[in-house]
Amino acid sequence: MITLGCDYNPEQWPAEVWAEDVALMRAAGINLVAINIFGWSDLEPRAGEYDFKQLDRIIELLHQNGIRINLGTATASPPPWLASRHPEILPMAADGTRRYPGGRQAWCPSSPVFRERAFALVEQVAQRYGQHPAVALWHVSNELGCHNALCYCDASAERFREWLTDRYQTVEALNAAWGTSFWSQRYGAWDEVLPPRAALSLRNPAQMLDFQRFSSDELLGYYEAEAAIIKKQSSIPVTTNFMVTAHIRNMDYWRWAPRMDVIANDHYLDHRLGHPATELSFAADLTRGLAGGKPWMLMEQSTGAVNWQPVNLTKAPGEMLRNTLTHVARGADSICFFQWRASAQGSEKFHSAMLPHAGTETEQWREVLDLSYSLRRLAEVAGSTVETDTAVIFSWESWWAVEQEGRPSSAVNYLEQVHSAYRGLRELGVTADVISPDGDLSKYRFVVIPCLYLVSDAQAKAIKDFVDNGGHVLVTFFSGIADGDDRIRLGGYPGAFRDLLGVSVEEFAPLSPDTTVTLDNGGEAGLWAERLRTTTAEVWASYIDGPLPGVPAITRNGNAWYVATALDRPAMRAVLREATQKAGVQNQGPENDGSIEVVRRRTTDQTYAFVINHGASEIEYAVAGSDLISGENVRGRLRVPPGGVRVVREEVQP
Repeated sequence: MITLGCDYNPEQWPAEVWAEDVALMRAAGINLVAINIFGWSDLEPRAGEYDFKQLDRIIELLHQNGIRINLGTATASPPPWLASRHPEILPMAADGTRRYPGGRQAWCPSSPVFRERAFALVEQVAQRYGQHPAVALWHVSNELGCHNALCYCDASAERFREWLTDRYQTVEALNAAWGTSFWSQRYGAWDEVLPPRAALSLRNPAQMLDFQRFSSDELLGYYEAEAAIIKKQSSIPVTTNFMVTAHIRNMDYWRWAPRMDVIANDHYLDHRLGHPATELSFAADLTRGLAGGKPWMLMEQSTGAVNWQPVNLTKAPGEMLRNTLTHVARGADSICFFQWRASAQGSEKFHSAMLPHAGTETEQWREVLDLSYSLRRLAEVAGSTVETDTAVIFSWESWWAVEQEGRPSSAVNYLEQVHSAYRGLRELGVTADVISPDGDLSKYRFVVIPCLYLVSDAQAKAIKDFVDNGGHVLVTFFSGIADGDDRIRLGGYPGAFRDLLGVSVEEFAPLSPDTTVTLDNGGEAGLWAERLRTTTAEVWASYIDGPLPGVPAITRNGNAWYVATALDRPAMRAVLREATQKAGVQNQGPENDGSIEVVRRRTTDQTYAFVINHGASEIEYAVAGSDLISGENVRGRLRVPPGGVRVVREEVQP
């Protein structure tokens, strides 16, 4: 079974609405409901005074109707009385100013007072519902670090020093790692160390990198503390909702994922991006990577528009189904929405919901029912996995480091470079895993390494060993430049990958954002160039114009390709086409402009082909089997209408 669920906020509605909501949930096939996400001020209206009557009622109502519960700990946003009594819990920005209540997450992750009060509430909730038969999953806080990941207050400074002491042991080792001989920054004692608060000039990059690491670890530690309280009272799985998406970058989820009982993600289409559907596919593949290739949970998505983008575009007819089945195709076995009933008040009153303001006589409600029907038809797909011979390496640490102060070009956006490579694979019909720099490479034929600025010695060796054992790689610019302390690898760029790629770069030559250069293979590029010479590599393309005419831009050294510039879309696809063919990569679908996705999920003896048409014209795809949604038999040619989705249980080959 593929779970269909939602967030529900009954505290926003009078009790007489609850029965109607639960009846409609049953009609829509909802079988998992997240509640008590933001319930703190209702559960503890005054310090130490707990009131569970309302939560008891809604839990029993859901339970009586056979709906399982994803139970929140209610700690995502504290009640006003806590900040009023203890203003020291409020987070501090880098400039030393406080952030006040009125929104959400107005708390410092390191605040001992906040933790004491939050953990006391979690203890009450876990004791009361830890053995309740309706509770299927525990939901710690909500979107940890969405707004408050980086706090620069004195409590955070103290915890940062403790984290640094654990990491480096001595102040001398810290000085070496941070390069504090530069600008007379050498520390003599731990109590001299501060978070990288706003300064009059560029700040120490290694200090900023460690503060990002600390901040991610501090929130993870907070999660683990809540989870430990729950696990004393309950054997039910515990998780929290990740935010694997284009605009959230402060948590290193590779470190978080092993601590979760279930990998869950929130994802919303971001129309500020040039290719939101590509980013959706990438986020789903990355979430699958965090789950170790196993099925995962989409904890939140929207039925239509969100409310936090400059222009909140709604979804076209059929787009919600396409979005949802893209997540399912790429490994999701649970599909949930924020939220059930659209709010009448508050900051998210214009955020779409399964039950819109206009009620059930709406196209949105009909699409919810259609989706529910489709997911029931796909029940047998649950538990299957996505298999591929290609991977893209993704690193939150490189994301942080690439976009710090004092870099060769502030126009270089890490995620854009990752998306560019991923989009090229997607347009070639190649399904890719998205893996950690520390991930196991042995199962792959081909690995793409985009903009991997920070590389440890062990990671570099693993990539070299992969190539030595017959694997193929494609590395893009600004990769291999620094070690884990953001210390430049001397001797010429691309540092850790110089010998592997058979090139040496003496100087970066960034281009202004409005400049393009032409390559002698017909491709175009921009943003970046390098004064590069080959040592053992062969030249695949060189610049015709720009600041470095005649200098190599794309090289190949055996199984290792190097792209020393930001290729445009056709040029990236062309080099990836050549590289994947030489690697023997198995394409799942046809090469196209990105409007067609073909992804397969597999069991030991069955495959399911998801064919998704994002385009405006009907397509045909060669496949044989049975369409699970329509029940139609497919005899070699599958027709998919504009905006349509088909899921084919493929005929087993004798």
